[in-house]
Amino acid sequence: MRLFFFALLLSVPAWAGEAVDVEEHLGQQLPLDAEFTDQAGRHLRLGDAVLGNTPTILVMSYYECPMLCSLVLQGLADATEQMDWKLGERYRMLTISFDPKDGAHNADLKRNSVLERLHRSDASWPFLVGKEPSIKALTDALGFRYSYDEAAKQYAHPAVVFVITPDGHISRYLYGVQYPLRDLKLALIEAGQGRTGGAFERIILTCFRYNPATRRYGPYVFGFLRAGSLLVATALGISILRLRRREREKGAS
Repeated sequence: MRLFFFALLLSVPAWAGEAVDVEEHLGQQLPLDAEFTDQAGRHLRLGDAVLGNTPTILVMSYYECPMLCSLVLQGLADATEQMDWKLGERYRMLTISFDPKDGAHNADLKRNSVLERLHRSDASWPFLVGKEPSIKALTDALGFRYSYDEAAKQYAHPAVVFVITPDGHISRYLYGVQYPLRDLKLALIEAGQGRTGGAFERIILTCFRYNPATRRYGPYVFGFLRAGSLLVATALGISILRLRRREREKGAS
């Protein structure tokens, strides 16, 4: 574990300063008309990739990144592999390069390496590239701040992924390179506006609340009380129905 964090520290160049940061814009509408190109060379608008019936996990990356981007993508691939929800049906994944020099070929190579980890070459996980105006419009909306060093030929950037609602608004920021399955699911349920997750999972969401200080979902005592009250009321309702049924059966006999 110590070696992991030491490697992560080394991945942030010494020249990275205040320009590398995240300014959270919760509720911000993404620039849905921004134009990008996918790994197959097809042109599309951002809205084509994020609008629909399910939330989207968005990763800002660059495909020649020597370490940090790969750690973020591997962390998401690991979490996705553990999830019992089918990718492309109950949630979507989307990776976009913030390096305007990246082309569709770079996107295709990076996508193949990530999907190989999932053992799913057909997974619905597009990797996009774009030109500077589209990239800037998107990163400004996200509050994603990064910096390029000409001498080192690499970017410094934060480790963060974005959970996007089905109508293209920013719902949640998740930080780091490892994503606990509970946090990922709760963020998707929250962003899905009731359309992602089963009834039980939506009840569980009321028992956990996102803590900005820890940047994690934690137990919420009033949520547990509400959920407990709901279970008690349900059990009481079932008991009353059973009693009434028995009374009717006795009356009929």
